[in-house]
Amino acid sequence: MKIIGRAEVETVLDVKCDVCDSSTAVSQAEWQFGTLLAHWGYGTAHDGERYEVHLCEGCFFQALAYLRQERRTQHMFSSESQSSPAEFGLVGRDDYFNDAGR
Repeated sequence: MKIIGRAEVETVLDVKCDVCDSSTAVSQAEWQFGTLLAHWGYGTAHDGERYEVHLCEGCFFQALAYLRQERRTQHMFSSESQSSPAEFGLVGRDDYFNDAGR
């Protein structure tokens, strides 16, 4: 027996960049964005706080460039060898379907 009725369902209509407020849509139902996440635990200065920031491609790579520069500054006089700045934060390449085992 079929029971038919109306059901209201929430769905994502758009994901906007939290920095520049631009849409991250690449098609009608597909978005390309980066997410900065944090969940601070017990004993930290921000105990119990959660953060989630959505970034468009441009803002994501601007933020990454800033963090790379901070890393260079923090380790300027370090004798330890540092990884290539271009590799900072990169965990995969040509992994279009996220199936590289991570």
